[in-house]
Amino acid sequence: MSGQRELGDFLQTRRAQLRPEDVGLPDYGDRRRVPGLRREELALLAGVSSSYYTRLEQGQSVGASAEVLDAIGRALRLDGAEQRHLHDLAGSVKRRAAPGRPPVERVDASVLNLLEAFGDVPALVSGRRSDVLAWNRMGHALFASHVDPGGPADPANRPNLARLIFLDPHTRALYADWPSKARAVVENLRMTAGRHPDDALLAALVGELTMRSTEFAALWADHRVSPCDSALFEMRHPLVGSLTVTQQSLRPPQDEERHIVLAVAEPGSPSQAALHLLARATAPATRREHPADRV
Repeated sequence: MSGQRELGDFLQTRRAQLRPEDVGLPDYGDRRRVPGLRREELALLAGVSSSYYTRLEQGQSVGASAEVLDAIGRALRLDGAEQRHLHDLAGSVKRRAAPGRPPVERVDASVLNLLEAFGDVPALVSGRRSDVLAWNRMGHALFASHVDPGGPADPANRPNLARLIFLDPHTRALYADWPSKARAVVENLRMTAGRHPDDALLAALVGELTMRSTEFAALWADHRVSPCDSALFEMRHPLVGSLTVTQQSLRPPQDEERHIVLAVAEPGSPSQAALHLLARATAPATRREHPADRV
C-alpha cells in the first residue's frame, strides 16, 4: 500500500462528498466535471494555495505540517477518527519502514487470564489485522462456533474476523444487519492501514478480500474510517436464535495494536437469557460418577 496514493485517494474521496452549499460557498449551477468541491475551493477553505493542495493530493508534497493538516481536515469537515487517519497517512508518506515480515502477534498470560475471568461473557482478542489471537469459550461459541476452537493458538491458521465477515456464509448469516457490520470492519481496517502502510501481511489481506469480495472492494474504495469502539448488533445464532448485544472494544494496558472484544446484553433482557442458554448449551460435559469409582 503506497502512503502517497492512500493520502491522495483519501483527500479526493472526502472532497468529492462535499458540495459548495455544505461549506457556505456559492453554487452558480455550473456543470462540474467531478462531484464535490474543486481543489481550489478546498484550498481556499483551508487557507493554503491551490498549487500546494494539488501537490498534496498528488503525493508530491511530503512535508505538510500538523497545522496545515488540521486546517485541511476542518475544511473537509472530518470527524476525530478521520482527522487522526489524515495525520497517519501524511506521516506514513514521510517515514518508510524497513521492509520485512511483521513479527507474529502473541497474547501474554495476563490477557488470557483476563479472558477467562469474563466467565460467561463472550470475549476475544483481535490483533492488528483482525486475526483472532485468543478467545474464551463463550467468545468462540457466539462468534464462530463452526470454527476450530483451538485455531487462535496456531499463528499460521488463526481465524480472521474480516475474512469471516466477507467470505464465510455462517458469519454473514450471524448478523441481521450484515452491511452495518461489514462497514464497521472495513472502516476499522482502514484506520489500521493508515498507521501501518508497510505491513505486508495487512496488504495481502486487503488484496485477498478485494479480489474475492466485490462488497469489500466497494467499501474499501470509499476510504471511510471509524474505530470499532462500541456498536449494537442483532445476531441470529443458530443455537439460541435472535439476540441483541453491544460489541464493546477494550484495549489491554500498554497495547495499541490489540483489543479485547466483549459481547454484552442488556441485563434482564431476552438477549441476556439467550446468552445464558448458550453458556449452558456449550458448557463442558461433566463426567458422571461411576459406581466403580466409589471406595
